[in-house]
Amino acid sequence: MTARSKSLLCAGAVLVASTMALAQDVTYERLLNPDKEPQNWLTFSGSYLGRRYSLLNQITPDNVKNLEVKWVFQGQTLQRIEATPLVVDGVMYVVQAPNDVLALDAVTGRVYWMYQYRLSATSSGPCCGLNNRGLAILGSTLYMGTIDGHLVAIDAKTGHQLWDVQIADNASFYSLTEAPLVVKDKILIGVAGAERGIRGFVGAYAADSGREVWKAYTIPGPGEPGFDSWPGDTWKRGGGSSWTTGSYDPELNLVIWGTGNPWPDTDPEMREGDNLYTDSAIALDADTGKMKWYFQFTPNDGADWDSSQVPVLAEMRVNGAQRKVVYWANRNGFFYVLDRATGKFIRGNAFVKQNWATGLDENGRPVRVPNMRASVAGTLTFPGSQGGTNWFSPSYSTHTGLFYVSAWEDYGAVFSKGVQPHDGGRGSGLPRSTMPTITRGPMNTWTETIAHGEVKAIDPTTGQQKWAFKMNDVTDAGILTTASDVLFTGNREGFFFVLDARNGNLLWKLNTGGQVSSTPITFSVNGKQYVSMSCGHSVFVFGLREQ
Repeated sequence: MTARSKSLLCAGAVLVASTMALAQDVTYERLLNPDKEPQNWLTFSGSYLGRRYSLLNQITPDNVKNLEVKWVFQGQTLQRIEATPLVVDGVMYVVQAPNDVLALDAVTGRVYWMYQYRLSATSSGPCCGLNNRGLAILGSTLYMGTIDGHLVAIDAKTGHQLWDVQIADNASFYSLTEAPLVVKDKILIGVAGAERGIRGFVGAYAADSGREVWKAYTIPGPGEPGFDSWPGDTWKRGGGSSWTTGSYDPELNLVIWGTGNPWPDTDPEMREGDNLYTDSAIALDADTGKMKWYFQFTPNDGADWDSSQVPVLAEMRVNGAQRKVVYWANRNGFFYVLDRATGKFIRGNAFVKQNWATGLDENGRPVRVPNMRASVAGTLTFPGSQGGTNWFSPSYSTHTGLFYVSAWEDYGAVFSKGVQPHDGGRGSGLPRSTMPTITRGPMNTWTETIAHGEVKAIDPTTGQQKWAFKMNDVTDAGILTTASDVLFTGNREGFFFVLDARNGNLLWKLNTGGQVSSTPITFSVNGKQYVSMSCGHSVFVFGLREQ
């Protein structure tokens, strides 16, 4: 630990005693009722429903032109900040990569304390950077997953570590990058690492000790349902990891989680079969981890189209009856509506250009176009391996009734090397995705097709697009909407955008100077609404200019 971090911890302990002690514990009851305190942001998605929708309405389409930067925290790392902050009674908790936790004054940005986790000397990072997507809180304890496979508990008022439990073997390429989810007295989190040949799982751990309560493998073992979808011993390293936090229905007591790609990524003939439960939505009993239902979006995936997206829980009328549903914009390019109690398919529509399926059958299974698999020569596929969307959070506004998603309109040539993979390798497939410059056209030519990102507004009752906001570059930013019909997002160029959620009109923008790979949140302190978004390795907080 550096002298600087020691001084921050000491100063934080003093400051906690005089100001942070006023904060109330975050009970499970508070987590169940976020609408009672919209001034706070208590979970990764703002609520168990995964909607990224806030009842705050002080910032409106009419006054958003008066937004200004209130403060900026510049991280002590060059890694981008992907974490969603939590805000509890005027205190912001955020993670700077890979695993430093900070408590900040949400109004001024002042540092109360910083906790630094020491990675194992031999730790192996995941495929795509030393990322962390956030924290969970219960009582006065923060919970964080680490790059080297540990679950850590931290005192939210002092920054002192309470316990540290290893839940996955980093030597076997497991890691934890997603924000945990508190359900009752348990901390739920899934493991990453499918690109390195692991067997994925979601686990639940006692909040007071880190003791394992249950573990649900996303790749079935011998004798379990779905095991016959894996040939030979391919199940042992079948993938199915997770790097985006799931959602929870307290009435059904169901946790709904998304799973990632099978391994190897783009050589499906080496693992013939559906490869359950990869690229799926899985619904687990929150108390036992028993699987209640699953829905597989892309059986025998050969394009690296993980289903590690945020499940959005809503209600809608279907054939005249009100039903609990799940909205899911999938990486494979289709937007789905599923029955939340059973997982049954209700409807699905393409929300980006796609050429790999002629559509979805009555059960939601894709009807594949022949010869659209990865090949040694390369197969031109819409969408590309980055998909129609990815891990970035969508939003659903109960005011407009629209579902909003950050989408990629792109394509890529997906290649297969046809070489048997080995444990811990990168898989035998080699996906080639488009970049926002010159991308590959037909196999014997080159064409200047510019990939780009869009915010798309979808009417879930029909699956049809209502409007789209086109960007010059692609986007890795999630979306936030509010009760005043304001939408906040960003993109790789570093822009922070504010749109009218009703029609997609641009209301305000600012170039922050850092790639946006996070999702904004909103909170209120002393009656003033703020919006926060991490850009590059800095946390920006915006508010209305004093008139």
